[in-house]
Amino acid sequence: MRVKAAKRVLALAMAAAMVLPLAACGGKGAAAGADVSDVPAEDVKLPLKEKATITGLTTYPAGSESEPNNRTIFKRLEEKTNVHVDWTAISSDQWGDKASLQMSNTDTLQDFVFNAGFGDTDLLRYAEQGVIINLEDYIDKYMPNLKKIFDDYPEYRIMSTDEDGHIWALPWIEQLGENKTAIQTVGNMSFINKKWLDFLGLQIPKTTDEFENVLKAFKDHSQDLQKQFGIEGSIIPMSCIVGGGNEDCMILINGFGEGYGDNDNGKHIAVTNDNKVICTATQEGYKKGVEWLHKLNAEGLIDPEAFTQDWSTYVAKGKSGRYGVCFTWDVANIDNLKDWVPLPALTADVRNITPANGSYTSGFDRGRCVVTSKAKNPALVCSWLDQMYDPMQSPQNNWGTYDEGDEFDIFKMGKNKDGKDMLQHAPLGDASPVEVREAECVAGPLAVMNSYYNVYVTTPDDAQYRLDWIKDIYTPDMKNDNVYPNLFMNAEDTQDLSDLQADLVTEINTQKADWVMNGLTDKDWDAYLKKLDGYGLEDYLDIYQRNLDKFNKAESK
Repeated sequence: MRVKAAKRVLALAMAAAMVLPLAACGGKGAAAGADVSDVPAEDVKLPLKEKATITGLTTYPAGSESEPNNRTIFKRLEEKTNVHVDWTAISSDQWGDKASLQMSNTDTLQDFVFNAGFGDTDLLRYAEQGVIINLEDYIDKYMPNLKKIFDDYPEYRIMSTDEDGHIWALPWIEQLGENKTAIQTVGNMSFINKKWLDFLGLQIPKTTDEFENVLKAFKDHSQDLQKQFGIEGSIIPMSCIVGGGNEDCMILINGFGEGYGDNDNGKHIAVTNDNKVICTATQEGYKKGVEWLHKLNAEGLIDPEAFTQDWSTYVAKGKSGRYGVCFTWDVANIDNLKDWVPLPALTADVRNITPANGSYTSGFDRGRCVVTSKAKNPALVCSWLDQMYDPMQSPQNNWGTYDEGDEFDIFKMGKNKDGKDMLQHAPLGDASPVEVREAECVAGPLAVMNSYYNVYVTTPDDAQYRLDWIKDIYTPDMKNDNVYPNLFMNAEDTQDLSDLQADLVTEINTQKADWVMNGLTDKDWDAYLKKLDGYGLEDYLDIYQRNLDKFNKAESK
């Protein structure tokens, strides 16, 4: 996906080409059920004159309110719509297995799954089995809020639509920035302890050599740091979770070789500026970068537990003030904002930051909510679900609500510059934003667009400073114009990718951890490349390439 000012206009042609009639021919199309014309639109106009009940399946954060209807957001929605939802709720730590069981038991299946989080394989399988229905015509007739979003931002309709023109799920969309300034372009942000730098008279490093010297200084002056700052426990020059998503350290190696790094632990791919899909973990720069990380590890500069620690252990050590460098979405999760600054791109052979795949369209979950074939009145279900896309409702579902009458709220109701209602993020004091969000929000299908900020909702403080970090520190070093878009591939390609990834990604991640820990030789590297070839790397890249070419061709029409 290339950064283009005319992206939405170009996308309209693709969106129009993908729309097919609701009635389909066999297979997946049979899951659609009744024609939407069977239900007059006026019969589902909300609020209903007489209360109706629909059934839903959802999940909730472990340790938070387990009855959805006790949450203020759902109480208000019932008052607003006169629709009661009979919920079946599953704790998030048990969701995967229990949700699968629910979907396999069609006799007791609910009308819709609110926080499904289904992947493409799930969606296509449930569609083929007739467990879920396609929604494109329901959206056009009964979901004006979502339809407006799709009309204004056609790329999201494209990303929600399979190659047969069907939409099998309602998406979650959260825009914060766009293109190279989108908040998702850098997930595993690197942070450096500015308090330690200042104490030791050091500057923020700009090269990999300078970075290594800073880590050595942290190690060599560990006793001075402990004494100065009252630190209990050993000084850890750099900690991370190798292979741990936002806590991984691979952003450091973007400067080696041609500068692609390896910022996608799930796919290990990047798109060159001439639209070629490459495997980042087979590039010479990756090899050089991993060798350098091993050098840091051999010098005792990387946390020995980086290869085994979980999130709670990682955070506990960070909160003890023991880290010189760490990696995370937001350093406030690990230590504090005052003493830390983002570490800019490090120059080795080049200076570059490769933006994350799919990030130019910000946060997007294609499979957030599905309507099942058990729904007796899917038009009503879709009409109720469309309320989640109301511009004043989506921010509340995403973050939390206002005037709950307890000790804290995410929002207070205020006014925008035009004197209209606007949700304003409230000061939380000592309350944890994560805990408040889990106590209040309901997630599910929603859309928070860039155009909503300072009109319907203020920008969260933690999002704003992160957006500023990306725009000021990282975007100027993003030399790549392309990221791999969030495509909805067909069932065959989706399954083939899943099968290939099982071996390829496991091998890549396993070897990466082993090499950072123990080092690698040219013989090891050659054997590794040969093994990846045997696992079908060429076919793997070909699937991504074919689908990218198809997307780019349609987009350029």
